Amino acid sequence: MRLPVTGLLVLAMTLGACGKVRESRLNPFNWFGRSETVVVATEGVVPGRPDDPRVLVADVTDMEVARQPGGAIIRASGLPPTQGWWDTALVAENDGVPVDGVLTYRFVLAEPLGTKPVSTRQSRELTAATYISDIKLAGVTQIVVVGAQNSRASRR
Repeated sequence: MRLPVTGLLVLAMTLGACGKVRESRLNPFNWFGRSETVVVATEGVVPGRPDDPRVLVADVTDMEVARQPGGAIIRASGLPPTQGWWDTALVAENDGVPVDGVLTYRFVLAEPLGTKPVSTRQSRELTAATYISDIKLAGVTQIVVVGAQNSRASRR
């Protein structure tokens, strides 16, 4: 009789703790929140660099930070003005060093060769991603992906 009662007690305590774990930093699902559009001063952001002729994507539509073993994958989707844009990348600002806990990436892409049609939103959407280790994420409280017209951010 004691074994079933003990088992039920352990089960009840385990299920009761689920609410606490859901809100804690131990839960990988709330490690970084959903991204949101933010207004970021782009004074220090250079649209193109001499060593990198690519330009900022027109509109950053989505950004996600996915927890992975040993770090995280930062994935962003963007919308260029026409079809044919290519060679996407997330380029770290400040050599990948966070400034005041903010790690900033530029979403860059290469211009199309020749004139291209605008077409549908789905046919123009591009994605770029990068991996960052836990060591580099140690002092990061926010990750920002910058585009030409907007930016998206995700906070811890």
